[in-house]
Amino acid sequence: MSKTVHEVPNPPLLDRYTPWAGTAARLIVGGVWLVAGALKVTDLRSSIRAVQVYELLPNSIAEIVGIVLPLVEVGIGALLILGLATQASAVVSTLLLLAFIVGIASAWARGLQIDCGCFGGGGQLGEGESPQYLVEILRDIGLLALSALLIWRPTTRYSIDSILFKTK
Repeated sequence: MSKTVHEVPNPPLLDRYTPWAGTAARLIVGGVWLVAGALKVTDLRSSIRAVQVYELLPNSIAEIVGIVLPLVEVGIGALLILGLATQASAVVSTLLLLAFIVGIASAWARGLQIDCGCFGGGGQLGEGESPQYLVEILRDIGLLALSALLIWRPTTRYSIDSILFKTK
C-alpha cells in the first residue's frame, strides 16, 4: 500500500521575498523619519522657519506645522521601525512625502533659494550656496516608493504587527 505524498508547492517568488523587502523598506523609511524628526524636535524655531520660507502657508499655520511636523515624523518613524500599524503609518508617510515633493518643486519653480529643512536647519541659503532641489525630490520619490510598497504589502518580518495579527 503506497501513500500519496502531497507536496506543498513553494510560494511564488514575490510572496517569498516581499516580506523581506518590506522589512528593509520599513526600517529605511522609519529610520529616515525618526532621524529627520529628532533633529527638528530639538530646535523647533528652526523647524518653524523651515516651514515659513516655503511661503505656502500663512505664518500662524506655518508655526503650528513647524511644531507638529517633527513630532509626527518621530511618531511615524517609531511605528515603522517597530512594525506597528505599518500600513496606516505608510499611508501617512506617503502623504507627507507627496506634500514635501510638491513643496520642494514649488520652491524650485518659484526660484526660491532655500534649504529644504528636511533634516533640521532650513531657511534662506547664504551667498554662494545653491539649493539641491533635484536631489531632495529624487530622495523623496525613493522614500515614497518604499512607503507605497508598505501600503501594498504591509506584512513584514520582525514586526509587532506580525505578532499581533498572525496570518498563515
